[in-house]
Amino acid sequence: MNLTKQQILAEMGLSPLWELRHKAPVQPNAPDDAQAVPAPLSPSSALAASTVTAAAAPGPAPVLDLSWEPLATSVTACRACRLCEQRQQAVFGVGDRAASWLFIGEGPGADEDAQGEPFVGVAGQLLDAMLAALDLSRRADVYIANAVKCRPPGNRTPEASEIAACRPYLERQIALLQPKIIVLLGRAAVHAVLGKDDTLSSLRGKTFAYRAGERDIPVVVTYHPAYLLRTLSDKAKAWEDLCRARALMRAAKQEAALAI
Repeated sequence: MNLTKQQILAEMGLSPLWELRHKAPVQPNAPDDAQAVPAPLSPSSALAASTVTAAAAPGPAPVLDLSWEPLATSVTACRACRLCEQRQQAVFGVGDRAASWLFIGEGPGADEDAQGEPFVGVAGQLLDAMLAALDLSRRADVYIANAVKCRPPGNRTPEASEIAACRPYLERQIALLQPKIIVLLGRAAVHAVLGKDDTLSSLRGKTFAYRAGERDIPVVVTYHPAYLLRTLSDKAKAWEDLCRARALMRAAKQEAALAI
């Protein structure tokens, strides 16, 4: 199905076209994610341009050396936490393994658990529309992963211990992918990657960085698509976040071109 960008934005509830404001008005008692994430295991600096390094105590040594296929096999066989007990299958990730964009969500839901691919339900349809509005696709120059690889019972928020058990797999995915930008979808993803437990409203509009080897990867925080389906008024804010990520991507590409 070929949709125009205007139709895609209309699907997101962003029609007519939105224009970014330089300073969005502060709304008192602004809504945030419905569920809170447990306190971070390794909190980093609260500076707007803080850099977060991969956890000082990484997972089992074999995970650190695995390539894509052995890593996926390891995830499939993983029993490091109790989430494995009720899963139909682990959900490793999907997309271009040479992608510049990495989107990280919370964890698989019922549809994802059944199909083995992240973001395939209604929230996934919205994410696809968000990607299309940026002229992106989950199959080209985009990779999608989750903070945890197995479905939490009742689609609840992953617990801190579950996020910690899965973190070595996520860190290895980032190391293999070497994306140019990371977009975190929701507070569980923020907790997994940045180690922060702040509200999304306090993290939006700031640029963070994830240290991967000798590189700092820009990180943008925005709302999870499932939250946006419940809180339509925040779709415009999510669009602003995506435009911010696109601007950072363009700047990174320009810097890389100048370095050649």
